[in-house]
Amino acid sequence: MEILSTPQGDFELSRFPIRSKETLRAWDAADEYLIKVLHEEQLLTSDSNVLILNDSFGALSCSFSATRPVVVSDSFIAYQGLLENLQRNNIDQNNIEFRDSLREYGEVDQPYNLVLLKITKSLAQLEDQLHRIRPHIDKNTRIIASGMVKGIHNSTLQLFESIIGTTTTSLARKKARLIFSQFNPELTPPQNSYPKTYTLESTDYKILNHANVFSRERLDIGTRFLIENLPVSDHYQDIVDLGCGNGIVGLMAASANPAATINFVDESYMAVASAKENFTKAFPDREANFYATDCLKGILPSSCDLILNNPPFHQQNAIGDFIAVQMFKESFIALKPGGELWVIGNRHLGYHVKLKRLFGNCITVASNKKFVILKAIKN
Repeated sequence: MEILSTPQGDFELSRFPIRSKETLRAWDAADEYLIKVLHEEQLLTSDSNVLILNDSFGALSCSFSATRPVVVSDSFIAYQGLLENLQRNNIDQNNIEFRDSLREYGEVDQPYNLVLLKITKSLAQLEDQLHRIRPHIDKNTRIIASGMVKGIHNSTLQLFESIIGTTTTSLARKKARLIFSQFNPELTPPQNSYPKTYTLESTDYKILNHANVFSRERLDIGTRFLIENLPVSDHYQDIVDLGCGNGIVGLMAASANPAATINFVDESYMAVASAKENFTKAFPDREANFYATDCLKGILPSSCDLILNNPPFHQQNAIGDFIAVQMFKESFIALKPGGELWVIGNRHLGYHVKLKRLFGNCITVASNKKFVILKAIKN
């Protein structure tokens, strides 16, 4: 936990989930730059109607809570971090109106006069968000985006130009930059590209993908390898697709194990919505469970027979295996005795070491030049 000092006050902020010996901050230089410019230009008043997008763990929301902003995010984890940090700083949670990424951003007849947007790694997500913003702004709206220089490209600015209007950038400070975009009501933007669909190879399944879903255009090679080696058994009654993305792994596990109940779990609201759409279309008369949550929060201990997992190796811009380790630990808790965790990952990641330490066992199910599929059993 560290202190973010702003003109609005000092705020104790932590990343989420909270980990011991955390070395990363809950904000970045782009947050600091944006907060500083808003104060210098006196763009915030108690009457401001503010929309905040992609606030990682609440740095912007805590700083500007007096304006009672609408806060939009696709991340369940970011939302939980926001709630934790509001509570830590004694800020009334009712000051913030949270909306997930697939809800309407506001009332069409009440345009925002200030839109603050943090640039994420996904151009697809940015495109979708700019389209969703447009109905809720007018010529008086100030639109300011912030990001680290390494994450702002010509393609980033071109999206603002084509969907919102004339766009300029600030000078860089501490490797951060601001983007200023002016709404052009005469502009006819291109159609939103999302959600997208494709037909899953060797099947008749139509796969829908919202903007912030991994592998939106086609089946990625790691998932393909896992699907080719999916386990089949009458003993699998409760199966979890952990980090489900668009739900292809869980969908194919359902096809291979027709008596099983499938649980789709992801921290992205768009991922869970995509998985639900895809499963419901493939199996209209079959029930499944869908959870937007942090790893396996909400899954009962000792309730699962099989967990299928392709762990992410980053949280926003932070790279590491900390999410994978959390997934492995929570999988051990969620599995029944004799239950199995199947993990696919790049060979160099060394997941077998961590699995053997947690489960006391780990075997290689299949491998190729790039990927390895590992199985650990809860004894």
